Amino acid sequence: MVLLFSLTLLHNISAIRRFVVKEISRLYGIYHANGGLVGELTYIFGKYRKAMHCSLCDITHGKISIKASWNKLTKKLLVPFDLLHLNERTEDLVLISENKTPCIIAKIDGELQILISSQELNICKKSIDKFEQLLEEKLKVI
Repeated sequence: MVLLFSLTLLHNISAIRRFVVKEISRLYGIYHANGGLVGELTYIFGKYRKAMHCSLCDITHGKISIKASWNKLTKKLLVPFDLLHLNERTEDLVLISENKTPCIIAKIDGELQILISSQELNICKKSIDKFEQLLEEKLKVI
């Protein structure tokens, strides 16, 4: 009788968990480059020498500045989306993203987790449309 009650309770808890909505309070895009004048120049020089690459930079930026289509995408989102360089990360973002950049991190129910990996960003091949589709797919399974 106790075993049957326990199994029924576990089944009911599993059913309830499927309907629990998790709260995503913020998204972070972490570039694989340092910010500031020296960081930007180092990245540009390294990129043209083929010694550095940041797929998130390719998605968010054109040749000189941030893409208008990126700004349009982030305005559609219901949560803030911060873009940060390596030297702009907080300690908790460093802990989760160290040696894993570029990446997209989500703050879900107060906890940070990598939502989109560097390899997944590479698959987008500079396309904001592909990135948006990937982001939507990832957010659906949270």
